Amino acid sequence: MEYLLKMKIMKRYLYPMIFSFCLSAGLKAQQQKVWGDWTVWGEQAGGMYMNPVIPSDYSDIDCIRVGDDYYAISSTFQFSPGMTVLHSKDLVNWEICGNAVEDLTQIGNALNWNVMDRYARGIWAGTLRYHNGRFYLFFGTPDEGYFMTTAVRPEGPWEPLTPLLSEAGWDDCTAIWDEKGNGYFVGTHFADGYKTYLFKMAEDGKSIDRKSAVLINEGSGREASKLIKVDGWYYLVFSEHKPGIGRYVLAKRSRKVTGPYKEEKQLALPSVEAMEPNQGGIVLGRDNNWYFLTHHGTGDWSGRIVSLLPVTWVDGWPLLGKVLDSKIGTMKWSSDMPFNADEKLSIRRSDDFDGSSLASQWQWNYQPRKEFFSLSERPGWLRLKAYRPLKPNDLLKAGNTLTQRTFRKSENDVVIRMDISHMENGQKAGLCHFSSQHSAIGVVKEGGNRYLEYRENGKMTKGAQIHSRYIWFRSQWGLDGKSYYAYSIDGDNFTSFGTPYQMVWGNYRGDRIGIYCFNDNGENGFVDVDYFHYR
Repeated sequence: MEYLLKMKIMKRYLYPMIFSFCLSAGLKAQQQKVWGDWTVWGEQAGGMYMNPVIPSDYSDIDCIRVGDDYYAISSTFQFSPGMTVLHSKDLVNWEICGNAVEDLTQIGNALNWNVMDRYARGIWAGTLRYHNGRFYLFFGTPDEGYFMTTAVRPEGPWEPLTPLLSEAGWDDCTAIWDEKGNGYFVGTHFADGYKTYLFKMAEDGKSIDRKSAVLINEGSGREASKLIKVDGWYYLVFSEHKPGIGRYVLAKRSRKVTGPYKEEKQLALPSVEAMEPNQGGIVLGRDNNWYFLTHHGTGDWSGRIVSLLPVTWVDGWPLLGKVLDSKIGTMKWSSDMPFNADEKLSIRRSDDFDGSSLASQWQWNYQPRKEFFSLSERPGWLRLKAYRPLKPNDLLKAGNTLTQRTFRKSENDVVIRMDISHMENGQKAGLCHFSSQHSAIGVVKEGGNRYLEYRENGKMTKGAQIHSRYIWFRSQWGLDGKSYYAYSIDGDNFTSFGTPYQMVWGNYRGDRIGIYCFNDNGENGFVDVDYFHYR
């Protein structure tokens, strides 16, 4: 009886105390999370979510709300189609609803397959706005200047690009319309001391008055501007970088859109341990609370991943994340779900190539040579036709590489099935990872025979001769970003090949996974890809 009484006391009093202590310790551990070491992310049970919400390279985020829907954009640099558009119902679960710039040669020929001269450049950060029943997208490239396009639906079709300012050295733009319908455009001249100017803009967003420029901000790497209006105040939200301290978010405010923007407030600490969350969009949620959808700005192999921070208004300023006693925000790894949507959206990764067009997660490395790939010549398969790279045997100079973003998750398993029976001498094809460096597992045809090949940057390792018509390639990696390649001739039994490859950050991008096909000898041969399964 005494034993039973003790057990009842423990169950009633001690066990809840232990549970509460463990829960508290768990939440504390979440707040002190080691960068990249997340086994869970996104929406969780019990009405919570864990950052990141997208553990993948969706950089230079901006976010708006239209009715009950949220839309965001992410920069794409030299990848085509450009400027990815995302959609969400709850700010945590996202899907890709399209890409806004179908033809990168509208920006310049350097983004085409026959030049390929815009690594680390191309489409940088932009801003997404909704005005009078239309979506407006503004963005900059560091070499060509500012551009805009507009659409009735975020999925498109988007209008051909309109140049706004054909000058090099500008980045990170934003736009706004006042209550009278007057348009204003903000851009940063990073080539001249990071000076940020406000321009008058046409109501249709298709031109800006260069002579109307008014200086509203400058210094310390200040960029990533977003102009919003809340409760009669115009807020210029931006980031700043100081050597030895890091990058963090600030805001200026004014009662007039034209300024002056004299009041200034730092909204968050650099949170260096969390890779400096700093660029994004502040948006009012469906729950009437405010949120900051942001990327983490210091790159590693997974790129600039996306987190959602609650916003607390203190003394008329939007503080980001967890608010400290000193009235400044800092990184917050978990919070309550902004909304419980019935439909849980997700970013598509796998593809069986059954459609008439490529799924929206795919992007070519540079503007592709469209007649050299097909989804119709062999229905249900992607046909990649080979042609010469700009530099012999250089994957980063080969213009027929189809890519998508990799994810930083505990377990990643990508398998492709490839028909290699129509390869020609000099041709190479397979599965690759790349940013500024690369690795790949594939097949090369030489002297009428096909051989396995592992490549890591300029070093090639030749493997066994392949006699089968079909071959499967696999890449597996975890939170450490180390890829292990393997191949199979039956789709069931895989054999490791090549050395483990550490994915890297480069050209302002995280790692990409892709399918490549080129021929150093000429426009000869092709491969067919049955599927790309990303588990």
